Amino acid sequence: MTQLFVLHSAYGLTTAAAALDEGIIEAGEERVLVPVNSARIPETSLAIHEQSNLRSLCARFDRIEPLDEILSPQHPSSWHPVAADLPILNRLLARAWSLDDDLELFVQSPQVAPARTLLSLFPNARITIIGDGLMTYSPMRVKLPRTVVERVGRVVYADVVPGVEPLVFGGTGGGGAERMPVPPAAFRKVLRETSAADPQLDALVDGTPSVLVLGQYLSALGLVSPAEEIAMQRDMIDRAAAWNPRRIVFKPHPSAPPLVTDAVRERAERHGAEFVEYRGVESAELVAERLDVAGVVAGFSTALPTVQALFDRPIESSGTQTVLRRLTPFENSNRVPATIVDALTSADDRHREPAQLQLLIDAVGYAMQPKIAAHLRPRAEELLGRLDQVERDRYFARERLLHLRLPGAPAEPIVRRVLRSAGGVGRAEEIRLTIRGARRRAARIWKVARGL
Repeated sequence: MTQLFVLHSAYGLTTAAAALDEGIIEAGEERVLVPVNSARIPETSLAIHEQSNLRSLCARFDRIEPLDEILSPQHPSSWHPVAADLPILNRLLARAWSLDDDLELFVQSPQVAPARTLLSLFPNARITIIGDGLMTYSPMRVKLPRTVVERVGRVVYADVVPGVEPLVFGGTGGGGAERMPVPPAAFRKVLRETSAADPQLDALVDGTPSVLVLGQYLSALGLVSPAEEIAMQRDMIDRAAAWNPRRIVFKPHPSAPPLVTDAVRERAERHGAEFVEYRGVESAELVAERLDVAGVVAGFSTALPTVQALFDRPIESSGTQTVLRRLTPFENSNRVPATIVDALTSADDRHREPAQLQLLIDAVGYAMQPKIAAHLRPRAEELLGRLDQVERDRYFARERLLHLRLPGAPAEPIVRRVLRSAGGVGRAEEIRLTIRGARRRAARIWKVARGL
């Protein structure tokens, strides 16, 4: 059996490598890594097989077949061939990559190209989903063909939220794909392999009490304004200062403008702390470990639960409530990551216990995708039935609750109630058809009465 690993992120590659080391993914006859450069502008970034700190992870595979070399100049995310071309592409890729008929596909982000395209292109391959951080805990945002869903046998993911299972491919195919968590210790061991030589970081490893602050650049996503972004970053500095560090290390988003860094620098210096901007290649988790930080502050980054689960570091967040209110549409896949981080860092710890956090994620997942995650409706009703109004408003839009007729929904306006469909057509159409039928019956009665 040939195992084809179609991966696009360092996090996904680390998850797969740890699962291979632990025997969670059994050895096939051949392991082929198919790296994908999913950056918006691939020419400005390196694919995972080109990053020097990931070479030892790539060495776990028998060979590497970059997808970009075949698709270029087409971007992998825009690879949507017509159905008639799939058999031809199947034969071409099988020949180019020397694949046999016994194939298992390991993919990230199965709902979008190129992973979704490959799932259709190899219609007989078994499918395993490789998790990619907190996004894995979200339900599927698109409904895939039954011919794909029934081939998904398992979901392999880093267990960075212990006791909570991801929703992706849950409740489908006779109970859903098997959940196979990679233990934190195994993930931590492989993650340490990716540590890179970095003179700037080496110079900071001097025992100075430090806190790490991570930027996300949410204004680029349209979630907040630039001014609000700066305010959130300053709030992160305030939260970091609560640990009384002598140094605050700020790791900005690579695309964030210097204005953001200037704002947090001024805030850190106002607190009397040394400020250091770190733009190296080391992952946030390893920066936190190497500096032995007192805590990590961010928005809703996957790094927060990861650093907590792997290295037992305290975490804080800023802006999660704003993000939860601003995310549109409600089914935006960032909603579950933001919900998890908010629950783990909230002053009210009622949702931190794994069973309660699972219930919250199940309820939010159902509200996001009521058709795909229909099996979770009882869970949503259970949670919403006991939340107070403040907590419901924190995680659920009132309009969404009203639309789904869930507990805690506001009273339905009388006009909307009158117009609400009671069947397969709109209420207004039902009234129109009823009046039309009554007129026809009256016409027939009149004809009979006149003897016509």
